[in-house]
Amino acid sequence: MSDAIATRPLGADVGRLDGPRKVTGAAIYAYEHPLTDPAYVFPLLSTAARGRVVGIDAAEAQRLPGVLAVLTHEPAPKLADTSNPELAVLQSPAIHFRGQIVGAVVAESLEIGAHAAALVCIEEQASEHDVVLRVDHPDVFKPDDDETDTAHGDAEAGLCPAATVDATYTTPHQHQGAMEPHTSVALWSDDTLRLYESTQSVHGVRETIAEVFGLRAEQVEVTAPFVGGGFGSKGEVHANTVLAVMAARAVPGRPVKLALTRRQVFTLGSHRTPTIQRVRLGADASGGLLAITHDVWAHTSRVQVYIDQIAAATRMMYAAPSIATTHRLAPLDVPFPSWMRAPSEAPGMYALECAIDELAVALRIDAIELRIHNDPPADPVSGKPWSSRNLVACLRQGAERFGWAGRDPAPRRRRDGRWLAGTGVAGSTYPVFHTPGSQARVEFRADGRYEVSIGAMDVGTGTWTSLAQVAAEALGVPLERVALQIGDTALPYSHVPGGSAGITSWGATLFGAARAFRDRHGDDPAPGDAVTAGAPDNPAEDAYAMHAFGAHFAEVRVDADTGEVRVPRMLGVFAIGRVVNPRTARSQLIGGMTFGLSMALHEEVVMDAALGAIVTTDLAGYHIAANADVGDIDAAWIDEIDPHVNAMGTKGIGELGIVGSAAAIANAVFHATGIRVRDLPITPDKLLRARVELSARA
Repeated sequence: MSDAIATRPLGADVGRLDGPRKVTGAAIYAYEHPLTDPAYVFPLLSTAARGRVVGIDAAEAQRLPGVLAVLTHEPAPKLADTSNPELAVLQSPAIHFRGQIVGAVVAESLEIGAHAAALVCIEEQASEHDVVLRVDHPDVFKPDDDETDTAHGDAEAGLCPAATVDATYTTPHQHQGAMEPHTSVALWSDDTLRLYESTQSVHGVRETIAEVFGLRAEQVEVTAPFVGGGFGSKGEVHANTVLAVMAARAVPGRPVKLALTRRQVFTLGSHRTPTIQRVRLGADASGGLLAITHDVWAHTSRVQVYIDQIAAATRMMYAAPSIATTHRLAPLDVPFPSWMRAPSEAPGMYALECAIDELAVALRIDAIELRIHNDPPADPVSGKPWSSRNLVACLRQGAERFGWAGRDPAPRRRRDGRWLAGTGVAGSTYPVFHTPGSQARVEFRADGRYEVSIGAMDVGTGTWTSLAQVAAEALGVPLERVALQIGDTALPYSHVPGGSAGITSWGATLFGAARAFRDRHGDDPAPGDAVTAGAPDNPAEDAYAMHAFGAHFAEVRVDADTGEVRVPRMLGVFAIGRVVNPRTARSQLIGGMTFGLSMALHEEVVMDAALGAIVTTDLAGYHIAANADVGDIDAAWIDEIDPHVNAMGTKGIGELGIVGSAAAIANAVFHATGIRVRDLPITPDKLLRARVELSARA
C-alpha cells in the first residue's frame, strides 16, 4: 500500500477490494448460496395481454415425479397487502399484461419444473388490449403529481422570436438488461423468513415483503452481498420475490430457488417507458433563449400509475425567462414500468440537447458557444444559487481535448471513402440526491481494526472499495485498518442507492458515524468501543440548487451506402465534486457513456401490437452495445470543490455518464449526414429512408 493511500484514502486510486473474490468465483451471488436440499420454482406466464384465467388443469403436472406443488390463484395463499397490483401475485384471475405470473410449479429440479410447467393447461379468456403509445390515445391523462405541469413566465409569448425550434423526439421502450437475472432464494424457519436476494436494497426488500405477507420487519432477514447489475430494475421488489416466498410456504422447511429466465426478466423485471417529446425553443438572433417548452407523453400500466419526470432537467439546464413543461400518461396493457438508469434525465436530455443542437444549426452559432451563452447564473425556476456549476468549464476543457476548434458546422462536409464523418456535443446534468435516515455502526476490534457496518449494496459499482475509503478517511486511519460489512438487514438500516445517491448518502452516513465515534472515544479507543449514528442534517440542502454537470463529445462514421453508424471516439468531461476513487469513478462514467451509445444506436424493445407481446425477449433480439461497438472512449473530470453538498464534497456519478451521451451521438450523425433522426435508436433503415425522402424532394 502506498503512503498516499495510507494517509489519505479518499481520492486514492485503489483497486477493487472485492476484485479477487469475483475473478476467482469466491463471491457468492443470491442464487448460488449453498443450501441443503433446495426446491426450484418455475413460473407460469399468461399468453393473453389482457383478460382472465377461466380454467386450470394441473393434474398431469402434479402426477409427474419430482413435482412438489403447483401454485395457482385457486387456491393461493392470501396476501396481507394487495395494494400494489404488481405484487398481488395469484390473488385474482385477472390478467393485466402478456407474461404476467398466473401460476408456478415447485419441483425437485429446475428441469422437472420446466417440464411440469409445459403440462399445466391454463385456459384464458382474452379481452381487447392496447400496447401502443400515442399522443391522441383516448385515455391519456394528467398524473396527480405536483410537478406534472410547471410554468415559469409566459412561454407561448417567447416562442415568436427570430428563431424557433419545434420538434418531436421519441425514445423506445427499453430494458435494463443486467447480466445477473432477477433471483430469489427463500427459506421459512418457524415464523422467520430468510431471503437471499438479487436486489439494490436489502432493507427495501424487508419492508415490502413484511407488508405484503403481514409480518413484522424483524421476521424478514435479507442478504445480498454481491449483485450482478441492476440499473434500477432491482431497486424495488418485483413479483418474482413474492412468488418465491409463496413457494417456500408451500414446501415447509425447504429452501426454494427462483431465477427468472432472460425471457421472463423482460416482462417481470420492469423497464423504461417509451416517450414522445415535443420541444419548442424560442431565441433571439444572438442565440439568447427566450422560451423553452417541453411536453412529454409516456405509458404506464393500466392498473398502476408510474411516472418519470422526463422534462425535469429542462427546467434548470439553460437560462430562459419562460420555461414550461407538461407530462401525460397513457394507461396500456403493458408490464409495469419502473426505474432505469437515469430514469428521467436520460430520455429527457436526449430531446433537449438535440433541440439545442437544432437551434445552433438554425442560427449558425457554434453548438458549444450557444450553450455557454445560455448558462444560467442561478437556477432559472427556483432562483436558488448553485452549490457549484461548472458546465462551462466541462465544455471548454472537452472542446480542447476533443479538438473542436476549427470544426466546420455545416453537415456532410467530411468524407473518408464511403464513410461520412461528423462530430457532436451535448450537455449533461444529474441532481445531487441525498436520502436521509441511514445509519452506520463503527466498532473498534481487538485486532486493531475498525469494523464499519451499513446495510448498503454493491451492484457492481465498487461500493466495497469506495465506502472503505470513505470510512478510513473519516476515521483518520489507513485503509487496511477498515473492515467493511455491507449487504445484510442484520446491519444498520440504509436506503436504496437510487438516483446515484449511494456513495453520497452512505458516505455521508459513514462520515457522521465515524465522527461521532471519534468524538466519543477519541483516536485511541479500547476494543469493543462502538457507535451507531447517521449523517447530521445539511442546512445547505434547502439553500442551494445541487447538481452534477458534464459535456459529451462524439465522433461518428456513417456508411454512405448502408447507413451503418460507427462511433470511433467519445469523450466525457464532468464536474462531479470530490472523486472518492478515480479508478471506479472512471469505470462508472465510461459505463454510463457506453449505456448512452447503446441507447442511441441499438436498444429497442419491440412489441407485437396484435398479440400485445414483447418480441425481443433475449439479448440476441434486444441489441446492446458490445466491445466491438465501443471505440476510443474516455472520461475525465475537472477539479471541483463543493463544500455545500455533504461532508465529503461528493456528487453522484453513476447516472451522469449516460445523460446526454445519446444526444451527442445523434448530433454527430446529423453533422455527418445532414439527416436529423429524431426517433431512437438511430438504425440504418431510418437513415436510408430519410435519404430517399430527401432525394425525392430534391
